[in-house]
Amino acid sequence: MSSAERPGLSRRELLERGAATAVAAMAGSTLGCGAPPDDPAAAGLPLTPGVPAFELDELSIDALQQGMTSGRWSARRLVQLYLERVELIDRRGPSLHSIIEINPDAFDIAERLDAERRSGSVRGPLHGIPILLKDNVDTADRNSTTAGSFALEGNIARADAFVAARLRAAGAVLLGKANLSEWANFRSTRSSSGWSARGGQCRNPYVLDRNPCGSSSGSGAAVAANLCAAALGTETDGSIVCPSSANGLVGIKPTVGLVSRAGVIPISHNQDTAGPMARTVRDAAILLGAIAGADPQDAATRAADGRTHADYTPFLDAAGLRGARIGIARDFFGFHADVDTIMEQAITVMAAQGAVLIDNVKFDGREEMNNAEFEVLLFDFKADIAQYLAGLAPGIRPGSLADLIAFNQVEKDREMPWFGQEIFTQAEAKGGLDSREYIDALATAQRLARDQGIDAALRKDRLDAIIAPTGGPAWPIDLVNGDHFGGGSSSHAAIAGYPNITVPAGMVHGLPVGISLFGAAWTEPVLLRLAFAFEQASRQRQPPQFLRTLPV
Repeated sequence: MSSAERPGLSRRELLERGAATAVAAMAGSTLGCGAPPDDPAAAGLPLTPGVPAFELDELSIDALQQGMTSGRWSARRLVQLYLERVELIDRRGPSLHSIIEINPDAFDIAERLDAERRSGSVRGPLHGIPILLKDNVDTADRNSTTAGSFALEGNIARADAFVAARLRAAGAVLLGKANLSEWANFRSTRSSSGWSARGGQCRNPYVLDRNPCGSSSGSGAAVAANLCAAALGTETDGSIVCPSSANGLVGIKPTVGLVSRAGVIPISHNQDTAGPMARTVRDAAILLGAIAGADPQDAATRAADGRTHADYTPFLDAAGLRGARIGIARDFFGFHADVDTIMEQAITVMAAQGAVLIDNVKFDGREEMNNAEFEVLLFDFKADIAQYLAGLAPGIRPGSLADLIAFNQVEKDREMPWFGQEIFTQAEAKGGLDSREYIDALATAQRLARDQGIDAALRKDRLDAIIAPTGGPAWPIDLVNGDHFGGGSSSHAAIAGYPNITVPAGMVHGLPVGISLFGAAWTEPVLLRLAFAFEQASRQRQPPQFLRTLPV
């Protein structure tokens, strides 16, 4: 088969080729050819699965790079170690189901990068570092790009997405495709985050019967479980920051336009963006520098000229909170007493580091803004998904949202065993982007999120950033009723198209909770400085324990 015809290799095939260990010898399951079991009990898990120590656990990108420089590891060895861990953790043992496909060329890519290193050429901090991509990011290799849906099974992209190409150029090893909430969680009003028809239900590595949040669920779970060095997620509203918070990670939702969306399966050209998910602020900053930049194929990035940085790590300052003016958005508190306690502890840490805290920053019109946002997303999705589908290679069936709806109906046993496609049908009923309903909804949403929202709050109190809880502790997986969100704060930054960074802030009964820092457009350097200073002062990241369930 040519590279354009052959699908991504199963874990077994790849491990047999390059990692013939005892773990690989036991491998028997494949990826991308059917959903794994959705019932945790069906996996035969013990109450507290034993997960052995791992050589690469919690290692930063810098530590991995130093190990390759010293000769302790090669890029090929890193790929081998991570894939052994994938086999042990993702399909066996805890059965996270965080990865849909492994890149069949991962070892070859790593070997070429090792040869470059031996010749004295190192491209940068990501040279030889294994990175996962969410399965809505095009890669022109032997991995398919499907948004977790059988409707796009076999979709081999004609070209890399801009972000994938940038990571390749930076020397990253694209390890494979992460599971996600199917169609980035924009199909049903009763969805279970982390479920896709192709990947099954992704689990939270902290407590396996808990949800990893979505839609970048697999990216979050895999990074938290140390199945890769870092990953890319995408966000329309909450899909980077929520799974980052629920999985004890740092997540960066950039300003819309800082990172190109070309080659990413869309929901909304007004709000979509890709962004890093990592275990530390520094790792996330390294990834952001690799993917940021203007792209002629994405008009939104024209505004990024002169506003991007090839390296965001110089902005990281352990004393960066000193003198910073930070607003506390109390409107987003109050949904969980333990989360409020963690937020108060975070505020105390920031104050002790010299930040000036301004309490009770207000955001009016939230319900009106959220209603307008949903209208915008329905219109955008109908138009944007049609444009993406039109660019698929010949032979990929769906050409419109109507085609996707029809496919799901025919394949309902595979595609809709737990929940339907109400959002798809609502979007299909909408008109074009020139309709008055759409224009008015967009104006309302952006006015309340920007001019009368974040911009007004920053201006009123001369703030550098605003803080709020990213979300609550992960809820139990519920495929029958869908998600049980407690609360969160992602929408203003998402609708405005402004940056948002979440950092681990504490634990509630063994489940991570993050704190969000958001601000004006293009202020990633400021937010990274503040986030890094908080991270260094608080040190709240804890690795997962892979508990079967919480003790009663």
